[in-house]
Amino acid sequence: MRFIDEFRDPDAARALVAAITELAGDERFKFMEVCGGHTHTIYRHGLEHVLPENVELVHGPGCPVCVIPMGRVDDALWLAEQPGVIFTTFGDMMRVPGSRGNLMEAKARGADVRFVYSPLDALRIAVDNPDKQVVFFAVGFETTAPSTAVTLVRARQLGLENFSVFCNHVTIVPPIKAILDSPDLRLSGFIGPGHVSTVVGCRPYRFIPEVYGKPFVVAGFEPLDILQAVAMLLKQIREGRCEVENQYARVVREEGNPQALALMSQVFTLRPHFEWRGLGFISQSALKLSDDYAKFDAELRFDMPGVRVADPKACQCGEVLKGVLKPWQCKVFGTACTPETPIGTCMVSPEGACAAYYNFGRVNREAARLIDQGAR
Repeated sequence: MRFIDEFRDPDAARALVAAITELAGDERFKFMEVCGGHTHTIYRHGLEHVLPENVELVHGPGCPVCVIPMGRVDDALWLAEQPGVIFTTFGDMMRVPGSRGNLMEAKARGADVRFVYSPLDALRIAVDNPDKQVVFFAVGFETTAPSTAVTLVRARQLGLENFSVFCNHVTIVPPIKAILDSPDLRLSGFIGPGHVSTVVGCRPYRFIPEVYGKPFVVAGFEPLDILQAVAMLLKQIREGRCEVENQYARVVREEGNPQALALMSQVFTLRPHFEWRGLGFISQSALKLSDDYAKFDAELRFDMPGVRVADPKACQCGEVLKGVLKPWQCKVFGTACTPETPIGTCMVSPEGACAAYYNFGRVNREAARLIDQGAR
């Protein structure tokens, strides 16, 4: 299959690993894959075990479900349980835990919670149920924000009075900057997010090499994409270069998607502050509805509690999201916290690092060591 088979070719992978090994030499390198989709590719295909031991990959905050704080989940639960409300959401938010359970449990208690594949599905539900208030739980980076924007434009065209959006869209650049400013982690470079970059392009990342002196390579999601990105990062370092490169040129353009960006600027505006799970409050890091679309803002339409909720003390999702800990170093990973009984969002989301480790056998240090021996 085009764009699949050629990016999983064993001979090409061996050639790339050999190039990486030669470029790395005896020095140690630590690269962060920003996107959760990259994390799952790495562990699904065992890429961390074919790389030389001195080249380490750590996880970043690029899982949109994982970074939503518990207080926002509690607000979603409150909305879902209001009389006359149909609460719509993507499926991966149904089991994200708040302090009072999750949306799946709220549905079991009688709340009208429905999962949808697109915000336009939520809009259709609003058209079909004029006597109900339909709320869409908008979550995601710039990847999914354009679809929410299109839906809001259509809602205004239809003159709907019973449709609103609980907006939790976040942006990719501020958390990367927060990680670069953090004293907890020293990185050699970044494997940049492919999906987000289809919308924003490569230009927003230029501050990373220019200000922080770290190379950045936007990468696709197949095994050879990631191996090539690692090789490109090492080559930059060896050649004394530091810049933004685009490995995912078959999909990502330098300027991104101008139409999507223009639509987003019309519908959304930046929030002054937004809380991220594990990273705290980050300035100008999330979107809210602009004044022109404020009538569709669920936070203005409903008198929401908006209470901040601390993460469970046992959960160390924050350290995992920042790349400080590997999931199996968390005290409850694989025991109290599993995909069936998740405590933190990193175990719930299909893009979460903890789910990747658990589902692909990296349950503890010993399991990782045995897998490593088998791979070699």
